[in-house]
Amino acid sequence: MKFLIIGDVYGKPGLQALEYFLPQLKEKHNPHFIIVNAENAANGRGINQSIYKSLMSLGIHVLTMGNHVFANKELETFIDQSNIVRPINYLQAPGKGYHVMMFNNQKILVINALGQAFMNQNVQSPFLTIEQTLHTVEHDISILDIHAEATSEKVALGHYFDGKIDIIFGTHTHVQTHDSRIMPKGTFYLTDVGMTGPLNGVIGVKKEIVIDRFINGYSLPNSVDDGAIQLNGWFIDTQLKTHQLIHLEHDEM
Repeated sequence: MKFLIIGDVYGKPGLQALEYFLPQLKEKHNPHFIIVNAENAANGRGINQSIYKSLMSLGIHVLTMGNHVFANKELETFIDQSNIVRPINYLQAPGKGYHVMMFNNQKILVINALGQAFMNQNVQSPFLTIEQTLHTVEHDISILDIHAEATSEKVALGHYFDGKIDIIFGTHTHVQTHDSRIMPKGTFYLTDVGMTGPLNGVIGVKKEIVIDRFINGYSLPNSVDDGAIQLNGWFIDTQLKTHQLIHLEHDEM
């Protein structure tokens, strides 16, 4: 199968980048299954129903989330009827931490999990909750989005589930890593897919705000940067056992 995975869509520029680049990527790669991380889609924090419907209309199959999943409370009103996967290791939360879809008589299991290191989240161990899901949910192909701060935690999860999960990719840090590979037991692995949104901000935020925060210890609230846009993603062909990092840029929309 051919999978297209797109990293953290950030605010309106991220949505514009997705609308602009996705048709090109579909034509070039002809993916069977598209996964997008959308936890920053609504002005940098969470997602609303209007954005969800817009993303689904683009032909995306599953949206994964992260630590800002419920920043927009509107999600709680429709998550149970959606193709949105929230972190599986929340102690209690609306929605599901996994989603199963059929393609060519194969059950594709998509799991989303939060890391524990530096995330300040009251969550269960991703190692244990993911493993339990693999044992209890029937599937033919498994995919994991690990939304985590520490690269070491992501790499450790990659090794732990090597051969148990078909595709593991990281999100959250918004910077694409250059370590995509097939691990010793056959798992496709990437530490971070990167961000889809503003090109010249600081992980999506206006750079002046973040720089001031680092220098002075305080600043204005985050504001989504504008201008040039980027899309970061990962294309995988499991049959040919090939994979390709994607980084695309475009001038101001």
